[in-house]
Amino acid sequence: MFLNPWSLALTLCSLVVLGLGAVAGKTAVRVLRFWEPGSDSNQQIRLENEIWLSSTLVAYGLGLQIITLILFVLAADQFCQVIVGAMCATGALLANPYGMPALLVKLFGVFFYGLWILLHQLDIRSEQYPLVRIKYLTLLLLLPMLILDVALQTLYIAGIKPDIITSCCAVVFSESTGGGTNLLSGYSPQGLLVAFIVSIIGLVILGRGLLERWQPWLAGLYAAGWLWFFGLSLVVITTVISSYVYAMPYHKCPFCILKPEYHYFGFALYGTLIPATFFGASAAFAGLVRGKGGLAGVVERYQQLAMKLSLFLLLLFSGLSFYHYLKYLIGGGEG
Repeated sequence: MFLNPWSLALTLCSLVVLGLGAVAGKTAVRVLRFWEPGSDSNQQIRLENEIWLSSTLVAYGLGLQIITLILFVLAADQFCQVIVGAMCATGALLANPYGMPALLVKLFGVFFYGLWILLHQLDIRSEQYPLVRIKYLTLLLLLPMLILDVALQTLYIAGIKPDIITSCCAVVFSESTGGGTNLLSGYSPQGLLVAFIVSIIGLVILGRGLLERWQPWLAGLYAAGWLWFFGLSLVVITTVISSYVYAMPYHKCPFCILKPEYHYFGFALYGTLIPATFFGASAAFAGLVRGKGGLAGVVERYQQLAMKLSLFLLLLFSGLSFYHYLKYLIGGGEG
């Protein structure tokens, strides 16, 4: 499957990102060993010049790796056309043991890669560059995740065989406990909706409280709330919301809503949920470096912006989530 255009695009992106990561890794080791802010030595001056280019390339590389999440899902949706039993990305990702782990690593990688880019952006806004050591130590810790991300993706693509028989969303996310893999059985839709609505209200209350008065413990609670809400939302989208989008009670799938026949509705849903979660969680994360030289004002401005964006995107996501449900009820359907 490596000669497929989607596979080639993913592999090319991965090679570029790994190459940039390897070069930046060497810079990171030198920074951790020899970085001396305030020194006029030739070595320090060379390092200062080097980290500008290295940091910029890493930021672009990680940004590219974030985009591979979208490419990976679209690729899986294309692969289903040659796999027996697969009707969408669900079946294609379950065609071998590496599909779902690769997707999960890419999904969580979005947040880790995004946090590194945030560190870089905060650092270059201070004349003292106070986060250089932290930034490159974090980069070294990220490299194993980056390698795992690329390795799982490569193993998944290499393991796709057209003669493999797999299951698709009609079986995988059905409420039946019969044969086949069932990923999300046993959840009560009503209970999930109640938890979903309560979580939205809770996040709005916490967010407004933080905008009025910033408190670190409340910011930590807000970040934890967003991580909970992110996982809950993925389950609710799959088991409740998707059925209303498809207008078919037994069709539950988190991937089919990305298809053109559903007007790419899934891109709007995930395109608001993922950035909202990042901004909600990263506001507290940025507070951890607020005491570094020259960053107090920069971090405060970022936190205010991140809080406002997270709340705005939360309201947008909530509106999108309930749009088809309310449309169904207004049209005479039963809740």
